This record gives sequence, C-alpha cells and structure tokens, in this order.
Amino acid sequence: MTKVSVIIPVFNESENIDHLVHELNSYFRDETRFSAEIIFVNDGSSDDTMAKLKKAPHHSYSYKIIGFSRNFGSHAALRAGILRAKGDYITFMYADLQDPLTLVSQLYDEMERKGVDITWAFRNSTAAAKTEKLFSSAYAALMRKYAVPNFPRRGFDVVMFSKKVKACLDYNIENNSSIFIQILSLGFKQSSITYSKLARTGGKSKWTLSKKVKLLIDSFVAFSFAPIRLVSFIGIIFFLLGIIWTGYIVFRKVMFDDLESGWPALLSVLMVGFGITNVSLGIIAEYLWRTLDASRKRPVFVIDEVVEEVLQPILDTRLLTDIK
Repeated sequence: MTKVSVIIPVFNESENIDHLVHELNSYFRDETRFSAEIIFVNDGSSDDTMAKLKKAPHHSYSYKIIGFSRNFGSHAALRAGILRAKGDYITFMYADLQDPLTLVSQLYDEMERKGVDITWAFRNSTAAAKTEKLFSSAYAALMRKYAVPNFPRRGFDVVMFSKKVKACLDYNIENNSSIFIQILSLGFKQSSITYSKLARTGGKSKWTLSKKVKLLIDSFVAFSFAPIRLVSFIGIIFFLLGIIWTGYIVFRKVMFDDLESGWPALLSVLMVGFGITNVSLGIIAEYLWRTLDASRKRPVFVIDEVVEEVLQPILDTRLLTDIK
C-alpha cells in the first residue's frame, strides 16, 4: 500500500496536542487508499509539548517524534522531517489545523490522477488579519518580480511531493532559506488544488513579525540577486548625477563665475565618489554572490527522467542460412 508521510512541526503547542492527535486518529482511521506516517518535529518547545506527544494515543497511523535541542525554526523542522520520512509521498501539516486534514487526501488524489511529482495547495480564502494578508501579498509580489517568476499570487503553506523531490532536498539541505521556494525552483511536473484556510481554534500563532521579516530576507538572499543589483544601480545613478553636476558647475564658473566657492565642488566630489564606491561594492558583491551560490552546491540541473534504449541483437543472415 502507498504510504504518505505527514510532517507536523510543533513549537509550544501544548494546548493543541490533544485535539491534534484526536483529529489525526479520527481522520486516518477511515482512510483506506494509503497508510499514513506522521512525523512530529518538536522545534525546541519550552512547554510540555514533547511530553504530551509521547503520551498521546497514536492509533491510526505510524509515527515518529523528532525533538530539537533548541528552536531552529519551522523550515528547519520541515527539513528534518523530510530527511526521516519513509513515505512514497510527503506533505506538511500544522498543529493548529488551519489547513484541514482533508487536504492530505485531496493532494494524494491529485498526485495519483495527474502523475506529477509536486502538487501545491493554494489558498482561495483565509481568515487571517488584514495585516497578514497585506504582508503575504507584498511578499508574493516581490518574489515574483525579483526572485521566482512562477511564485503563486495567493501564497501557499501546504505541498505534497514524491521521493524524487525528497532526494533533491536531502542532497541540498540549505540553512537560512525557504524550503517552499526551493521545491518550487526544482521544476519537475507540478499541479495544484485550492482550499479555504480555517481560523485558528486554540493557542497563539508563532508566525511573528520578526519571523516574517527573516523569511523575506532569507528568500531574497537565497534566491535573488536584486539587492546586489540595487547597490550597483544606485552607484551608477549617483555617478552620472555627479558627472552632470560637475559639468554644470564648471560651465557656471567659466561663463558666469557666480557660484560660491567650496560647497559646489564638495558636492560634486561626494556624488562622483559615492557613485564610484557603490559601483565598486556592487562588483565585489557580484563575486561574493557567485561564491555563495557555488558554496550551496545546488544542482546545475535536475534530471527528471532517463530513458535507455535497448539495442536488439542483429542476427547474421549467414547463420540463418546454416540453420536452414
């Protein structure tokens, strides 16, 4: 039977553990198309989350509990779960169950029906606050423009992928990076479904402003060179303005001699000097970016499929004559 690994990162989710395990048991007890492997990754919780997970009655699925020594973040937890996953398909869920468990079956059906390696669950609605919606929209717009052109407009929290994708992720375990964008950038055959995100029923969201800012920075540093190009662009603009200003003050000095001595020349030197400095920093940063990109050891290409031609033996016609 096909096995689906469901990775659930948890961090100070003591209030939700009982409800989470109850829902997992109820849902996967009736699922007959595949068996479920649940991988809980305790991301350094300071409450009794780990103790509750160990004592919980896990009946309808096989399970693993991975405990971190400290809080490393949800993306690190997902990567650890992927590394230990044994399923034919792998997906993510979250302890607050804002993403309904029915998504697991819907994603599985889409994977089987379309024969793809990656299926995304795109949100068509959400109960999030306006500030969160604004951040998500701005983040998606920036990523589409400067990093990943096929980044979805509505964002995503859930994805299911095959062992082929798992092998690529296990080979390139990136730190300070977005695992979702890494999966998106691999290519492979992809499909998508839509769903409605639910309101959180218990506990407090761990998706704080500082984590959102870190994700934004990590995404740009890991997948875009736009910030580096911005430095170079600003340098070029200031350099050109400095040259124009220098020409202007020389013209005024020669033709009219009506400019005060001191500040026009100083401003000219500052603009040209600042421009040259920024252009130089941009060039250095380009080399550093390429060094960083090489140090990640991301694959230059990803092979999706190999078809080998089997050569059929050619019989010598003289042998056929001898046989006759």
